[in-house]
Amino acid sequence: MRTKNSAIDPGSIAAADADDCGAEEQTRAPRADAAAPAVRTGSRQGTLLASLGVVAFSLTFPSTVWGLESFGPWSLVAVRSVLAAVIAGGFLLVLRVPLPERRHLGPLLVVAGGVVVGFPLLTTLALRTSTASHAAVVVGLLPLTTAAFAAVRTGRRPSRTFWAAALAGAAVVLGFTLGRNGGAPSAGDLYLFAALLVCAAGYTEGGRLAGLMPGWQVIGWALVLCLPLAATGAVFALMAEPVLPSVRGVAGLLWVAAGSTFFGLYVWYRGMAAIGIARASQLQLAQPLLTLLWSVLLLAEPLSPAAPAAAAAVLVCIAVTQRASTRG
Repeated sequence: MRTKNSAIDPGSIAAADADDCGAEEQTRAPRADAAAPAVRTGSRQGTLLASLGVVAFSLTFPSTVWGLESFGPWSLVAVRSVLAAVIAGGFLLVLRVPLPERRHLGPLLVVAGGVVVGFPLLTTLALRTSTASHAAVVVGLLPLTTAAFAAVRTGRRPSRTFWAAALAGAAVVLGFTLGRNGGAPSAGDLYLFAALLVCAAGYTEGGRLAGLMPGWQVIGWALVLCLPLAATGAVFALMAEPVLPSVRGVAGLLWVAAGSTFFGLYVWYRGMAAIGIARASQLQLAQPLLTLLWSVLLLAEPLSPAAPAAAAAVLVCIAVTQRASTRG
């Protein structure tokens, strides 16, 4: 039998529900507010890491020119891959990193073929006849090509604003670099454009894998996979090509092995995993201009008076691409 005190008041139930909902909203709100700074911090860190990768990559062409003073093109590429693989393998062994899953081997082979073997070999062959500044044409088109590969491979569609800024930045870089070289293609251009394609594919697959494993492990395992081929190639290349050791030649070799191939790709893939492949790739619009600066300082190549204006235009394009949205 129900008493008066045990009667259920619908109004009190509604009030209690309202109180519970309000408490729940108050509980959720701080979580969202706390998550926003974390996202912004991760984005800033990703941009910083990717930018460090761009700086490391910008030294690759001048360092390769130095390396070619002491080594042949095939020897330089093979030895740099062996040295980088030894560094990466040492880290993987000391830290007892487990072997990658079988489903990751395919993408790792694409990374190895694109950024460990393909791009270094093709650009080194091109630099026998092209200057470091002319080779920057490849880097000028690489961000746009990487964004296109990423859009197809990952299904993420950058906005129209992103593509407009990316195309504008690529046009500025191409116009500046080709104008500096008289607009005439060099004998190494076929090597350079082939390098552009294989590197964009390697960046895209590496960026996807960096979302599943640490970036240094992506490039580490790619280098280790190439070690048998690189070691065999180094033996035959060193026997076939003359070696004339010099301070600049050895310094160039060490940088392209430890700086460009290992450290540069490590921070680059970590940055791509944090801010996305398309956004990270547009940071490379600054790379040709940095390469031109290093070419002046390290190789004594003349600097065009148009460089400051081109640098300012590229920085504007980079700022726009970093703020543009991406559709999933």
